[in-house]
Amino acid sequence: MKIACYCQHVLGIGHFHRSLEICRALANTHETVMILGGPEVPLPKTAVRFFKLPGLQMDKEFRHLLPCQKGEDLETIKLQRSQKLFDFFADFQPDIFLVELYPFGRKAFRFELDPILNGIGDGSLPHCLRLCSLRDILVEKKDKQKYEKRVLNILNSSFDGMLIHSDPAFIPLETSFEKTDAITVPLHYTGFIAPQPKNPGNGMGIRQDLKLQSDDKLIVASIGGGSVGAELLRATVEAVSLLDSDNSMCVHLFTGPYSDPGLQDELRKRANGHITIHDFCPNFPDWLEAADLSISMAGYNTCMNLLAAGIPALLYPFAQNREQRLRASAFFSTAPFALLEEMDLAPVRLAKQIKKMLRLPKQKSQANLYGAATTAELIGDSTAWSKEIP
Repeated sequence: MKIACYCQHVLGIGHFHRSLEICRALANTHETVMILGGPEVPLPKTAVRFFKLPGLQMDKEFRHLLPCQKGEDLETIKLQRSQKLFDFFADFQPDIFLVELYPFGRKAFRFELDPILNGIGDGSLPHCLRLCSLRDILVEKKDKQKYEKRVLNILNSSFDGMLIHSDPAFIPLETSFEKTDAITVPLHYTGFIAPQPKNPGNGMGIRQDLKLQSDDKLIVASIGGGSVGAELLRATVEAVSLLDSDNSMCVHLFTGPYSDPGLQDELRKRANGHITIHDFCPNFPDWLEAADLSISMAGYNTCMNLLAAGIPALLYPFAQNREQRLRASAFFSTAPFALLEEMDLAPVRLAKQIKKMLRLPKQKSQANLYGAATTAELIGDSTAWSKEIP
């Protein structure tokens, strides 16, 4: 089959990496094209083919669309994207159109998505199965009733099914979308999307490279792929300085790809000999496999990597909405996680939390973390949907 997967990242790169993991699983048996249109992101060598639209992103307040290239006209870019996307579908003629997040999010991009979805529905584009690809938790809306009504109108009329990348034993869709029972298209849970280790044991290799003994403690602190969370790394540096006498402790900090350019220099000036600063790296799951403790935010990809690694974690949820707090809290029964509040970033409090969490053992999660493989299986199974795949 031919599969087109649309993913629009707008601020961070979490959506991109989750969709990429799905596309990699699909590309094992299907011709898969990933449609992108956000800020530049490094593209790995993979069987997945990439189709890039002129770049658009959201402003920092998440209110308005902006061209990624300064000086370009927004309306011109939107017209270019719409035409380019329509031409792609007319030429590629996919059997499956997998749309990440929309209509539950990405309303600002309906200018280019609705013509494709409607064109498939009315026959002006070749027929294909239209599937929504949705993460575990939705960001809350001010007018929930209006929002859910709009989502249901589009989903039930313009899609043929949906895939929820969650384990309902931990986070069912009802957690953040009350009118789930009003969805009329086929709905399937896939389990969470967690990268499966390509080379198990790489974590031990990292520990050997760092010359760590079995009793030495490796702490990894990170802020994911977005532009927020610098205060967490600053707090970690200050807290570790209070534990300076513990020579068995090794701390590695990872900034994000969209972090302030001066953040690394700032952290290096504050850091002591136990701390090393890194850029965002593609083998981050290997570092978690090697670590004894993670200090991070609670985004989807980070939490799934932590569950896969099974290590204790201090999680500092993004304060602007409830998504990360809900996600972290869902795993307290199956993972050695603890929440950090803003007051916990005080150096003395954080140092105490670090010492406490380092005493905990690793713990294998009971959550389903094989969502990418299950997604590929479901997409390839015509009996999972209300109509047969052509």
